[in-house]
Amino acid sequence: MPELLHTCYRIGDIDRSVAFYSALGFEEVRRMPIGSDATNVFMGLPGDGPRLELTYNHGVSDYEIGTGYGHIAVSAADLDATLEALDAQGIRPEKPPYSVREGGSRICFVRDPDGYRIELVETGD
Repeated sequence: MPELLHTCYRIGDIDRSVAFYSALGFEEVRRMPIGSDATNVFMGLPGDGPRLELTYNHGVSDYEIGTGYGHIAVSAADLDATLEALDAQGIRPEKPPYSVREGGSRICFVRDPDGYRIELVETGD
């Protein structure tokens, strides 16, 4: 059966992006040079594989995200505590947490340093 291996997008600064995703609980799994033109940084959540590939093309500091990109979603056992910890690192939500439907999970969106949207979904684990 096929499985999702990873999602990739381009970033403008490796250290800035690694710090952001580390604040969300990701760990850097490996860095891999792509010739002399680019570096791939693979990030993963503890106990999982390298599901996020961040590609830094040397000398390119920003990208147009476009209208086709939506977001990636990451679980948060306690959304309020997660947002408090992110706030201490200068990461602010787009708007306060909310539920899409009555009785549904609380969610909230933050943006990474390159403007990509990340959905935080409260799981209550």
